[in-house]
Parts: sequence; C-alpha cells; structure tokens
Amino acid sequence: MAISVLLADDHAIVRQGLKALLDKEAIDVVCEAADGRQAVKMVREHKPDVAVLDLAMPLLNGLDAAREILKMHTRTRPMLLTMHTEDHYVLEALRAGVRGYVMKSHSREDLVRAIKQVAHGEVYLSPGISEVVVQAYLNKSDYSSDPLSGRERQVLQLVAEGNTTKKVASLLGLSVKTAESHRARIMEKLDIHETAGLVRYAIRRGIIQP
Repeated sequence: MAISVLLADDHAIVRQGLKALLDKEAIDVVCEAADGRQAVKMVREHKPDVAVLDLAMPLLNGLDAAREILKMHTRTRPMLLTMHTEDHYVLEALRAGVRGYVMKSHSREDLVRAIKQVAHGEVYLSPGISEVVVQAYLNKSDYSSDPLSGRERQVLQLVAEGNTTKKVASLLGLSVKTAESHRARIMEKLDIHETAGLVRYAIRRGIIQP
C-alpha cells in the first residue's frame, strides 16, 4: 500500500516539484497546505501517514504545526523539511516529537528515504544532522527551552508577522480581550515590551524567518 503524505510549504512551485518527485516513488500526496494552520486542518481531514512540513510557514510555523498534529493522536507522523542545520532547531524538533528532519539542500533520495522510515515509525535525520545533535548533547548545549506555551507561540508568530490584535483574535478564534491578555503575558514572560523586540525574539527562535 502506498504511503499517504501531506505536503505543506508556502511556495506552490515547491509543492508541485515535490509532488512530481514523490509520484515517481509511489508515494501518494493526498493533500497540500500553504501554511501551518491549513496543514493541521488537512491532517485532521485526511489523516495521512506522514506530514512533510516546511519549517518556515506563515500563520503557524512547521514546528508548531507538528506539535498541533501530535496532539491529535492520529496515525500521522510529522517531519520537517528545512534549510536550517542549527542544533537548537534540531533539538527543539526532536523534543517536540518530530520524527524526521530533512535538509532541502540534499537529494531527493534523502527525502524519499526519510518519508519511508518515518512512515514505519523510525526517526530519520539527514546526513550531517546526526553529528549536529550528538555534538550538542556532548557539549551539553545550554540552549534554553522556550518559556512560552503553544498558544503563546502562535500569538507571538502572528504578532511578529504584523497582524493586529483584532486580526490575531480572529485567526485563532479568540476574543480580542483574550488575545490582548496573551500578548501581555508574552511580553511579561520575555521581559520584552515593544513589538520590534518580539519580532527579533521570534526570528532568533525560528518562529518566523527574517
């Protein structure tokens, strides 16, 4: 039976290229998404075996989309497709339960191998990533965990992308007052008191891209 896959990337041409590649490998792309929120919705509706998520996506980044997918307790296993090799991205992904971490700069065989291994419950890291993770542990990386909750990270991403509090509330299905409370709590937790500072923090943590 063919492996069913969700492709999530905000660039249509990238999704088209990946789909054409996977079609040749008898991997069935059953749905596509242009942002993280849509990816979560598509997983809920289609329940693919594997969700291939770009790390940098609008509205909800790939890592937080993976967290939301894992909360559903479906059979879908998330993996990230990205350009980032920095150890904190990899470690954060593995801590979140992401099953695969694949570099966009690697060959198509790397992606296909990753999808097949992840679909069978294994963990796959692109060549070179394994060394990054091992070195991070050996060096006792002092990278601190994110102090924000999942909802707060979602609010932070939307704020950092330039959305008003009213728009944030609408996108997340919250009251404006609740969205304002989340924003205030984020600023208090991070000890950051202006939007520009929130944007810099979001970029530093990989929540949005510069």
